[in-house]
Amino acid sequence: MKTDGMDMNCEQAQQELLDYLSKELPAEEQTRVEAHLAHCAGCQEELQALRQVWHTLGAVPVPEPSENLRPAFYSMLAAYKEEEAAKPTFSLTGIWEKMQAWLVPGSALRLAYGLGLLVMGLVAGYWLNSSPKAVAPATADQQQLAALTSQVEQMRQVMLLSLIENPSATERLRAVSYTKELSGANDRVVDALLSTLNHDENVNVRLATLEALAQLAHEPNVRLGLVKALKNQDSPLVQSALADVMVQLQERRSVQPLRRLLNQPGLNKAVKSKIEESLKNLSNGRPAAPSTTEPYHETDYTPQPADPAGTAV
Repeated sequence: MKTDGMDMNCEQAQQELLDYLSKELPAEEQTRVEAHLAHCAGCQEELQALRQVWHTLGAVPVPEPSENLRPAFYSMLAAYKEEEAAKPTFSLTGIWEKMQAWLVPGSALRLAYGLGLLVMGLVAGYWLNSSPKAVAPATADQQQLAALTSQVEQMRQVMLLSLIENPSATERLRAVSYTKELSGANDRVVDALLSTLNHDENVNVRLATLEALAQLAHEPNVRLGLVKALKNQDSPLVQSALADVMVQLQERRSVQPLRRLLNQPGLNKAVKSKIEESLKNLSNGRPAAPSTTEPYHETDYTPQPADPAGTAV
């Protein structure tokens, strides 16, 4: 590496080449770069290559906007104004959503949740480490630890109930994921999950909720809610997954809802095959075998004409 040119080396000079080409260097720096270039063939080649790229980029034509850009923009603007004007100026639902977003912002709630877990963990660790070895104090520490665990459980349930109504599907998925950290679920949590399974507009959220509810199926109200949910599902993915859950649980109360779903006009062919297989497994008392039906997607769903010949099992 050369060090000519007023003590400027190649690395320093090459860092200044762009500013040198655009004439943005101070006069002193400009002189130092020129002095170095006068004695360094390698940096001269680097400068030449950079100058060629510079001129090539300068010759690239700037694309002209389409003549339809302005009319399209004003058309979209007019449509947006009409949509906003059509919305009611006073809505209890809108006021509630605004108050909820103002009082319980998602980021603040997650921060409070994390800080609460951290504080409780530190307190629990302190009690456990500082407690004497006697049997009686250990029992008291266990009671305190159990109380802390219960408080953490309650915080998780509060987080779930707060986020599951969030407009963002990502936040609703986050809320459903908290069920994996719960040792049990109270009636409010179960009702919220069942409502999400039956009414959420996002298929992925409904599928995640179904998986969470299946883990809580030891609760009688959860099993009954899953059976009742069969009639509310219009997504082939959720219908098929729910049929699998019914077989895994060997929930015979689902036989009649499944048969009614099987008789539904326009039922997806893959779902129809899945339900027929599920009904057989429920009748035989066997768990569901791995699915062998052809894969399907929400975008592939097209209503089919009713088939009177194969509507009962």
